[in-house]
Amino acid sequence: MELKNIPRVKTLTKKEFIDSFFKPQRPVIIEECTLHWPAYSKWNLEYMREVAGDKIVPLYDDRPVHHEDGFNEPHAQMKMSDYIDLLRTAPTRYRIFLWNILKEVPELQKDFDYPDLGLRFMKGLPMLFFGGRNSHTFMHYDIDLANIFHFHFEGQKECILFSRKETKYLYKIPHSLITHESIDFSNPDFEKWPALKHAKGYRTHLNHGEVLYMPEGYWHYMKYLTPGFSMSLRAMAHNPRNVTRAIYNILIMRHYDGLMRRLKGQKWIDWKNEEAIQETNKRVEV
Repeated sequence: MELKNIPRVKTLTKKEFIDSFFKPQRPVIIEECTLHWPAYSKWNLEYMREVAGDKIVPLYDDRPVHHEDGFNEPHAQMKMSDYIDLLRTAPTRYRIFLWNILKEVPELQKDFDYPDLGLRFMKGLPMLFFGGRNSHTFMHYDIDLANIFHFHFEGQKECILFSRKETKYLYKIPHSLITHESIDFSNPDFEKWPALKHAKGYRTHLNHGEVLYMPEGYWHYMKYLTPGFSMSLRAMAHNPRNVTRAIYNILIMRHYDGLMRRLKGQKWIDWKNEEAIQETNKRVEV
């Protein structure tokens, strides 16, 4: 894979962001966007224990998708305080995924604001994500193809991004939002996944208080290098093609996939995984 460093800036004006990154749909890291937020100095794992320790949180790991799994259905649950203890004491693959601040801990919204960068944020959907050392997400894109601003707190995480143009090289699973789950994007096996050699993307390490802008529909893989957590704010897709794709994903694709899982069971999952390999290799003639 050819992975470039994501551009970094200290700050950005609205015009600079729109002209240099939003319009051309290029990712960027803004290093000092959160310095004025209370969250910059307050948000760490111990603070989350203080404000949300008694909350029962949904946990996800990197087990392969099974036909009985529901859409975004958690694999386990535990109290936030117990989960933070787990993060502190031992490596774990359990992650918290799409945890809604407004619903679960409304007081956290006092600790941040929405950047004035010329986009209209979906203010009902600030989401938190937690992970332990070396836990990771599958390479995926978001169902609504939104513009995502990903703010990281405590520790460091690795982020690998690809634009939609690179999909043909990524072993995308049909009728899904993910690539083949067996691929380790932080250390790919090119003999097993030869098409990846043609993929061109971006890589960075995200540090406390920094925000990563991910353009509409970008593929992203996240690996926690240390225990930590992030918050995503999102703005709707503007490209008409992406808006159409988002509507299709939400209203048709996920329901069709759910129906086929019920009708065909694990055979449907196995067929999709094999189809991803065959079709990707065929397209790049490897």
